[in-house]
Amino acid sequence: MAGNPSPHLPPVPTVFVVDDDPAVLKSLSRLLRSAHLVAATFTSPREFLDRHDPDAPGCLVLDVAMPGLNGLELQQAMATSGHERPIVFLTGHGDIPMSVQAMKRGAVDFLTKPVNDADLLQAVRVAVEKDRLQRQTHAEVADIQRCLAALTPREREVLEHVVAGQLNKQIAYDLGTVEKTIKVHRGQVMKKMRAQSVAELVRLAERVGIRGKR
Repeated sequence: MAGNPSPHLPPVPTVFVVDDDPAVLKSLSRLLRSAHLVAATFTSPREFLDRHDPDAPGCLVLDVAMPGLNGLELQQAMATSGHERPIVFLTGHGDIPMSVQAMKRGAVDFLTKPVNDADLLQAVRVAVEKDRLQRQTHAEVADIQRCLAALTPREREVLEHVVAGQLNKQIAYDLGTVEKTIKVHRGQVMKKMRAQSVAELVRLAERVGIRGKR
């Protein structure tokens, strides 16, 4: 797997290719590299699982029919472990039910061998972009969760009331305190959540499933 030219640049996406046919691996690897994509090849799902780094960005190009663990079983194993990544499936059989099953589980595409080079590269680019967006979303949600964790229990209560659209006076009444105290808590909530407005605070809260309470 290729490293980064600079620690300040984001990791380079890798196209992980799993196929039990060495000739296919060589051909796909050559094609991907000719399109300036980083490729890492594996001869079996088990080898991939043993060496797979879920933190590495990229997508998976996966043969369906392989001895031992097959492609669909690898897809399920990754989903179970919480290490899903976008998958482009390859098959030499054109099995429609298998294709439907793979797509229902979130596969980006299902291509029949011998695969058209342009179709594969297009599917891979879609999958890499999907992975980038997923990782960006996960990072943003994790950042919001860290901000939430910095709130005191009372600040968390105030947050939920603010998100519900209540005024300071209403919140003070509900929490059995005075409006001045709520103003202080509210200021701390805005600061810790790094929100510039109530509308932004509401959007941040909604992204982590907080809808507010009345």
